[in-house]
Amino acid sequence: MSIEKRFLKYVSYDTQSDSTSDSIPSTTKQLNLARLLVKELQEYGINALLDDYGIVYASIPSNNDHQGDVIGFIAHMDTSPDCSGKDVSPIIVRDYQGDVITINKEKQMFLDPNVFPDLLHVIHHDLIHTDGNTLLGADDKAGITIIMELVQYLVKHPKFQHNDIYIAFTSDEEIGRGTDYFNFDYFKADYAYTVDGGDIHLIEYENFNAYSALVEITGKSIHPGSAKNKMINSISISQEFDHMLPTFARPEYTEGYEGFNHLLQINGNCEKTVMEYIIRNHDLNLAHQQCQDFKDIAEFLNKKYNYPMVKVTIEETYLNMKEHLLDHMYIVDNYKKAQKACNIDGCSSPIRGGTDGAMLTYKGLPCPNIGTGGYNYHGPYEYVSITMMQKQVEIILKLLELNVED
Repeated sequence: MSIEKRFLKYVSYDTQSDSTSDSIPSTTKQLNLARLLVKELQEYGINALLDDYGIVYASIPSNNDHQGDVIGFIAHMDTSPDCSGKDVSPIIVRDYQGDVITINKEKQMFLDPNVFPDLLHVIHHDLIHTDGNTLLGADDKAGITIIMELVQYLVKHPKFQHNDIYIAFTSDEEIGRGTDYFNFDYFKADYAYTVDGGDIHLIEYENFNAYSALVEITGKSIHPGSAKNKMINSISISQEFDHMLPTFARPEYTEGYEGFNHLLQINGNCEKTVMEYIIRNHDLNLAHQQCQDFKDIAEFLNKKYNYPMVKVTIEETYLNMKEHLLDHMYIVDNYKKAQKACNIDGCSSPIRGGTDGAMLTYKGLPCPNIGTGGYNYHGPYEYVSITMMQKQVEIILKLLELNVED
């Protein structure tokens, strides 16, 4: 199976996770892809299983008397709740020339290098994009594809020397639950790489500190005909609350190391309004200050209206893995050596998001993030470079080869 056909097969599965669900995994449809992957791995003769929490584990035993580090590779099966992943209709572009790509003429949706400058990094690549009605699912089915291509290569080339290799495909990564039930008895790597990034020139080892904020506003619903000096409209208060947060600390105004507050969802009526935010910052102290802003605004509004109507609940989602990886930078350096050997100039940049790797690093498994060739995740402008996916397989093989030689 070609890497292109494999990817198209995987994205045909709707695996969207659901943050409002209490089930594990959050959606049973994720298990459809999980079962397929177990079946394919077993057909390759690989020891694989699907556990009760919707995580696929596999291992490839050493064929070199256990020389070198034991390395793991991880990708996630679910797609983001932000955009539908049902009935994905991928469109292939051969030998991209740097022009404007029409995604959906009717909706006037285009991939324009002036708007999406990363397109200039994939000129002459073969690309796959959406038809404008769904996300693509490269996050992270491109990562799954790369790992499965690696497996296929190792099976077909039994003389390729390597130590034990561990593989995991997690569920519910997009809603922050991907590693809640991760089983280290099944995954005994010294360290791992999440194959869940974008450009394959990058290896990422620092990510946001992440928190969620739930803002619940209870108003006073009075008939509008007799509401003067009595009604408190929770919708209006929600707007006041949001406007008191720093305007330029929103995703649309930030980049690089700049943190943000992002209003994910708002539902309400006069009596009750609920707002869901995510809070992000690479600097933990600044992240704490952002969390405090939410509490301070709630206290201010409750005093202003002399009514305890605003309740803020903040929960930690994940933390920056950088501090835990600084003592294991050889893992990053080894990957950069493999990139260089494959004529790729490697570099690092902060992740403006998070991965299973951040949580696993805090649990004792050092786990930086490497690229898949995917861009514009979580929406209908998503696309992936087939060329980069193929190159990433080559880089990982070189990483395994250098691991044995070192």
